[in-house]
Amino acid sequence: MQQVKFGTDIYIGKDALTKLNDFSNERICIVTDKFMVESGLIEYVTTNINDSNDHQVFTDIVPDPTIENVVSGVEKLKEFKPSIMIALGGGSAIDAAKAIKLMGVKLEFIQNVKLIIIPTTSGTGSEVTDFSVITNKKENLKYPLVDTDLQPDMAILDSRLVESVPPTITADTGMDVLTHALEAYVSTEATDFSDALAEKAVELIFEYLERAYVNGKDSEAREKVHYASCLAGLAFNQVSLGLCHGIAHTVGGKLHLAHGRINGILLPSIIQYNSNENQRALERYALLAKKQGLSNSKGKVGVRSLTNRVIELRSKLNMPANFIEAGFTKADVAPYLSQISEQALLDPTTKTNPKAPTQEDVRQIVSKLF
Repeated sequence: MQQVKFGTDIYIGKDALTKLNDFSNERICIVTDKFMVESGLIEYVTTNINDSNDHQVFTDIVPDPTIENVVSGVEKLKEFKPSIMIALGGGSAIDAAKAIKLMGVKLEFIQNVKLIIIPTTSGTGSEVTDFSVITNKKENLKYPLVDTDLQPDMAILDSRLVESVPPTITADTGMDVLTHALEAYVSTEATDFSDALAEKAVELIFEYLERAYVNGKDSEAREKVHYASCLAGLAFNQVSLGLCHGIAHTVGGKLHLAHGRINGILLPSIIQYNSNENQRALERYALLAKKQGLSNSKGKVGVRSLTNRVIELRSKLNMPANFIEAGFTKADVAPYLSQISEQALLDPTTKTNPKAPTQEDVRQIVSKLF
């Protein structure tokens, strides 16, 4: 038996932020980073919080938030005792806010706190998931947290907040969306419900991501990619992900390369690996290629069409095809290869990969990309 649950209320459209006007006499903690304040983007939020509320801003969020970062946020929470938390930012701010709330609840510092997510990048889908990724700097490892208490209560999607995102980040985060959707589609837990969400996310990324990359002010493209990110998040929150993320989490902790960029490098190899000697994955990829109008053929020809479309998009986004093009050498990864191979198998996202990998499988996939 599987449960299909959508636990987050989602508000979309150019007036979605006015939803914040509904709150009165609340204690609101806004979790974000210094750039959101310095750039003025935080005013999209604060101007919609009425004067009956008391609000504070916690801006100490760092890229790839650490355990220490979360602990300092919990201390802030303990002092302020908010009734509402708002996470404003990209994946780092959202992951940090979710982890801060989780730890605050587990330590019984806070109770009944509503968590509202306002993403300013289109990639993680974290606004609708019970996932968060926290970094252990001492071990150079990224830990995916999975807990129902991480599920946000509300997500507000306003594409105006992503129009200033630079092309490189647009590409990286967009490729992360595509990876989420493709991994959910071939997950061992995939259902008709997750399939519908994943298929639409793939369709939107293939149609609109390049446009958003070329022209950040293309409001239609920005909106569609923003929605694709959320749709893919809804899909993988139901059925989890796969080996691409399992490897990306471990490689990211070692090489400190953008998560979406790592996924973009790995994704064609993962499609090839999963479809080799796994009939179910092969048929699923081929079916998706057919649904996207990429091929009328079944089997390997359909998989090749899908793979080529991913590679074509990656090229148009000027993303690296391997880790050498990303600026690394074999010597950079050699000390970590055994640990990457081991940790990728322990990553919770790998459990739903359509093909059960071995450490040697992971080693070969990573090594070939150097």
